[in-house]
Amino acid sequence: MDNSSLIKSRFTVLLMQANAADKHGFKAWVFHPGMMFNAQGKWWGDCGRRSRPHEGLDLCLYRNRQNRIVRLTEGTAVPAMFDGVVVKIIDDFLGKSVFIDHSVSGSQPFCSIYGHTIPQPGLEAGCRVKEGDIIAAIADTGRSKTGLLPHLHISLGLLSGKTSYDSMDWETIGNPDIITLIDPIGIIGGDYAIQDSIIHFLPDR
Repeated sequence: MDNSSLIKSRFTVLLMQANAADKHGFKAWVFHPGMMFNAQGKWWGDCGRRSRPHEGLDLCLYRNRQNRIVRLTEGTAVPAMFDGVVVKIIDDFLGKSVFIDHSVSGSQPFCSIYGHTIPQPGLEAGCRVKEGDIIAAIADTGRSKTGLLPHLHISLGLLSGKTSYDSMDWETIGNPDIITLIDPIGIIGGDYAIQDSIIHFLPDR
């Protein structure tokens, strides 16, 4: 799958439609710098340094057409970004991560990863999904020691030729010899803004 195919994602539109959030319109995603791909710093707690660069993008806040900032909540339905096959579901520190392979015959394996979720009942490795199918819901992070707000982590990547999904987990995803990560911001669709002033939307520190 080449970059021209990746650019065609309608993920933001699908997410808003799946959650009836489009009635007030979507204007732009709102990100703290620590939510961005390759961010070195956190957006929670003491906002200190991450143990390694952020492997993806954290979706938590957006501005609607009434110019209000809205938070994604636990239970928010998560659609598949492209047609594909579920290849793995693993635990992460806030829920579960769903891995979907979107490769086409003869192309370099390409996958999307949806972290901090509760997968749909019956979703398991081998399930085929279509673009827009609901695969999971955002997990409730209220019991987490981190104090993180509910959010969806998205990672995208191209696997190296010798890598199998069996070897992939959150310890190996940052290894460029295993997977070449891609910044999701230009692929999910929709405008966005980066601002430090969203701190009042975050839990008390």
